[in-house]
Order: sequence, then C-alpha cells, then structure tokens
Amino acid sequence: MIDLHVHSTFSDGSLTPTQLVERARTVGLKAMALTDHDSMSGLDEFLSACREAEGGPIGIPGVEISADVPHGTLHMLGYFMDAHNQAMAGMLRDIREGRRIRNEKILTKLNEMGLQLSWDEVNAFASHCGDDVVGRPHFAQAMVARGFVSSHEEAFERYLAKGQPAYTDRFRLSPEESLKIIRGAGGVPVLAHPSTLKLSNGALRTLVKDLAALGLQGIEVYYSEHSPRQIQQYLSLAREYALVATGGSDFHGGLNPAIELGRGFGSLNVPDEVADELQRRRG
Repeated sequence: MIDLHVHSTFSDGSLTPTQLVERARTVGLKAMALTDHDSMSGLDEFLSACREAEGGPIGIPGVEISADVPHGTLHMLGYFMDAHNQAMAGMLRDIREGRRIRNEKILTKLNEMGLQLSWDEVNAFASHCGDDVVGRPHFAQAMVARGFVSSHEEAFERYLAKGQPAYTDRFRLSPEESLKIIRGAGGVPVLAHPSTLKLSNGALRTLVKDLAALGLQGIEVYYSEHSPRQIQQYLSLAREYALVATGGSDFHGGLNPAIELGRGFGSLNVPDEVADELQRRRG
C-alpha cells in the first residue's frame, strides 16, 4: 500500500513530516510522497525521517502547485524533484507571496461582511514550524471556532469557495509553466484530482492531450473522492496518452479526519508499482 498525495504542517496538514512517517509505519505504507501546497520546506525532515524509520516507508519528495484555469481547480503534482532546486524554490516563494496578499484580502472581505476575525486567530490554526503556508482551510477553522459557521464545509460553501463572497484569486502559474518548473527541477509532473477541474469529458480529454504533449507524465486516477466511474474514465485517459495512473489520499490529518492515510475513505488502493513507474519517468 502506498500514498502519493499527503500534506504536512508545512502547508495545511495537521501532522509534521516526522509524525506522518510514524503514522505511515502504523498503517503499513510501503512508500509515501509528501506533496505540500507550494512548498518543499518539509522535504528534508520528511526524507530524513523515512531513512531513519525501521521498515520504511520509502520517502518520495513531492510538491503540489496550484495552476491558473478559467473554471474549476487545477493542481499539478511533482515527484522526485531536487528539493533544493533554486528555480523551483524561487517560484514557490512568489506563489506563497501571492497567497499572503490573497489572505489579507480574504480577511478584509470577511470583516466587511461582519465576520470579525483577526489575523492572529487565523494564523493560530496554521502550523508553527518551518515555512508554513496559511490558506483558506485555516480561515475555515477560525470561522468554526468563532461560531460563524458550523463546519469547515459550510465555511467554503458560503464564503471561501470560488464564486463565493470572500473568495479572492491569487498569483498562479499557468498549467504549462507548472509543467516546465517541475521538469526543470528534475521532477515528474502529474495532473492532480482531475475531477476538480469541473470539465466535460471532451474538454478534459483535450486538456490532457495538450498537457501530455507538453510533458505531463501522469494523471491522478485513484483518489479519495473519485467515484468508480471517474476512476475508469481517468484510467482510459492514462492509457490513451501513455500516462502513469497515480493516486493518493490527499491526507490532511485533523482538517479532514474522515480521510485516512493510504486508505482515503476506506476503499482507496493505489497499486504499489505506481511509485516505480513514476521513478522510471524521471528526466
């Protein structure tokens, strides 16, 4: 059992990289990729913990980059990059600066709507180690704590999701730029959870075809929120364009306790050989 989509306290997860490795051992993962949002700052700790853990898991360096698309959400996963690549590190800093500016605008909008939050309240729900990434999930947690909403899901549905009154866009790379920066760092680019793009079958097929021509190497087929029908659709696209059919839980720990590491909602099963297939695509 492997999991190639996991977040730590260096973005919006609730466990440190070391704690993730300990949990991976507990649940029996053979390999795991740390794919924090717009950050590789946790990779050194993660890889060191994997090396020191008796019996594994094998650690795979990763990242998850948000890309700019007209509708829906496009995230690009990168695997096996050089964790200290300067071009990648610089671009991730620019992306995080865009996130900081966006956070200030979200806070202003919420306050203008009468939902009085302070930055300290929001930041308290972010981690306090490394180069942490404060994002909308932390706003949602602060809103729940203040009683403005009853759940994380309600916070997004009413205020924070794209199209809702507190949503604010931010600096993102284009899908093409995301591919280029990952490949430039020696990594293997993979389209994450294609269901979040909200595209018709035909439009998704066209996008995957175009990205494959630009160097896309995989598509996330096995995912906690993919239905059996979607899995078959994405498997078909992977075969058609010679892409690796990858997968992962998108584990965040306490932010979504229903999702378990390696198992998602209980039925997730990413084939072990996927990690080897990705490694063969390096370069």
